[in-house]
Amino acid sequence: MAAIANLQYAWTLFTQPLTESLNTTLPMVQWAFSLFILAETWLVPIEGWLVDRIGPRIMLAIGGVLVGLGWVGAGRATSVRELIVLYTLGGVGAGVVYGGTVGNALKWFPDHRGLCVGLTSGAYGVGTALTVWPISNMIQTSGYRHTLVVWGIIQGTLVVVAALFMSKPPAGWVPQNWDPKKAAARVRASAVDMTPSQMVRTGSFWLIYVMMTMLAFGGLVVTAQLNPIARAYGVDQVVVAFGMTALVLAIEIDRILNGVTRPFWGWVSDHIGRENTMFIAFTLEALAVFGLLLLIHRPLWFILLSGLCFFAWGEIFSLFPAITGDLFGRTWATTNYGIVYTAKGMASILAGPVAAAVGLSQWGWAPIFWAMIVCDLLAAFLALLWLKPLAARTIARAQLGPESSAVAMPALREKAPGTISGN
Repeated sequence: MAAIANLQYAWTLFTQPLTESLNTTLPMVQWAFSLFILAETWLVPIEGWLVDRIGPRIMLAIGGVLVGLGWVGAGRATSVRELIVLYTLGGVGAGVVYGGTVGNALKWFPDHRGLCVGLTSGAYGVGTALTVWPISNMIQTSGYRHTLVVWGIIQGTLVVVAALFMSKPPAGWVPQNWDPKKAAARVRASAVDMTPSQMVRTGSFWLIYVMMTMLAFGGLVVTAQLNPIARAYGVDQVVVAFGMTALVLAIEIDRILNGVTRPFWGWVSDHIGRENTMFIAFTLEALAVFGLLLLIHRPLWFILLSGLCFFAWGEIFSLFPAITGDLFGRTWATTNYGIVYTAKGMASILAGPVAAAVGLSQWGWAPIFWAMIVCDLLAAFLALLWLKPLAARTIARAQLGPESSAVAMPALREKAPGTISGN
């Protein structure tokens, strides 16, 4: 997971060099990012199904090869079309690795879903922290093409080697002294496994999907557009500490907090409930974005508040897979979360070329920040006031049997019960 992080989180360092070298516009370059995210997310259900069937070792090794080819190919691309095709190929590989590792973690550690998924996805968040500075320096000294080729080889090789050590739990395996039914009653989770077709016929799934799309939008804006945003507000070249500019130091801190946040909020959710944790984290995200909007032109506040944005955002990659496992079981965990994860692909279209076009227009980046704030607050209240009772209803229905768990009512017309106690 750490070895594929640069494909998403170091991308912002390459946007300006790519725009200049390929003689194109920022929105066109950001199409490569959006299609990378689409490939990384929308194919995960199929890739997850293959991982569930044949195991993670072979699939993740194939993913490692594609990850390497994605960056090496992007470094040799001579047109935007080539860049988009080759970076999308890297997205296919990243999706295999991301979906395979998260799904495998859910199967190995059903007794600590929030924490284990947080640690696994946290590697994806923090992986870039150690490489942002050397990558930035290599771009300055050797050019972006050389940087993409060298780091593409390094990252692809690391994934392939790590894949050789992956394994899935034996059939019927459970942690020692762990009773699934007792555990389900304690953490308010379903003891019944739903197939993907059953899952997508529940209202809880569709509400989770809409919420993840809204939250992913804001985080992807900061991920993909931090460099252009910093340039627009004049803080990208301000040297602040250790010879690093405000932009590079912000990216370093962002990546560390983006990794730490996932196991932290996952652990919190194991104790106070997924929906309660979502409400707290999503509200904090809205406050961080609002503060960034007001103080972004000040380098120190730009660094601190962009970091807080990532700390309050990255937890969606532990909370949403954890609640997916809670509600729909672990037998098809890789495939089921793969379907939920496609919400990130939906959000990438708005966060990539659309956000870039608005940011470069006469309105600037302010409308994008306000859209992020609205999405964060709306998702926070949806989690507490709608998802919480709706999830309880899904779990109660699942305990009655697999037939009653497949409900054909659309999400937006499924009425949640008035009062549900406990979480």
